[in-house]
Amino acid sequence: MPRFAANLTMMFNEVPFPERFAAAAKAGFAAVEFLFPYDYPVADVTRWLKAAGLQSALFNMPPGDWAAGERGLASLPGREEEFRAGVVKALSYALSMGTTTLHAMAGLLPEGAERSRHRAVLVDNLRHAAKALAEHGLTLVIEPINTRDIPGYFLNTQTEAHAIRTEIGAANLKVQMDFYHAQIVEGDLSITLKNNFKGIGHIQIASVPDRNEPDAGEVNYRHLFRLLDELGYGGWVGCEYRPRGKTEDGLVWMKEMT
Repeated sequence: MPRFAANLTMMFNEVPFPERFAAAAKAGFAAVEFLFPYDYPVADVTRWLKAAGLQSALFNMPPGDWAAGERGLASLPGREEEFRAGVVKALSYALSMGTTTLHAMAGLLPEGAERSRHRAVLVDNLRHAAKALAEHGLTLVIEPINTRDIPGYFLNTQTEAHAIRTEIGAANLKVQMDFYHAQIVEGDLSITLKNNFKGIGHIQIASVPDRNEPDAGEVNYRHLFRLLDELGYGGWVGCEYRPRGKTEDGLVWMKEMT
């Protein structure tokens, strides 16, 4: 059975963020992920992880002005220096926390913008980030995200993400496959996973269409978990879903599927 990491941005919202680490450990998780740690000093986040005995599976590089609606910098012309500064900041957190994988959000494509120009910026920025992370043995991932949840997001399909990964050719650049986003945009999850498995660096899960616990909806997670085992997936599976009620009450799915 795959190893599950609690997403502390979405789960355990019954308590403040600093307390979610202990709550996740108490619920049986061995690892956590979250969107961003930057609202807190790196020493504090590291302390919360260690006190709870947890591993840090993944977090995102700085996304720009999140409150203003920005969703990443990696494909934005004119923001290259800000993106590279974000790589340095993310690395400082990751090295302290023991995080092995960082996600670079591509950002939004403005209406009427030249897609090829944004793609070229994305490729250059990812080359830079992959090289910087490789010096520390870390993995860089990019994630296709559906445009229902984030309208205008630049990167939407596993096909395009793997084409970019192949073009760059960095051994530590992988694609994050969130089954929730992939089902909404592409479907055909089993074949897509099999065809791209060697290039996948992180998995995330949630029910479709409601993004709740992975025990209902149109995706057969029992089948996908078995498939991940058959393929020999050894990474973390991030539980990036919104609990229907109290987080711990909804974790019965883990007991039933393991």
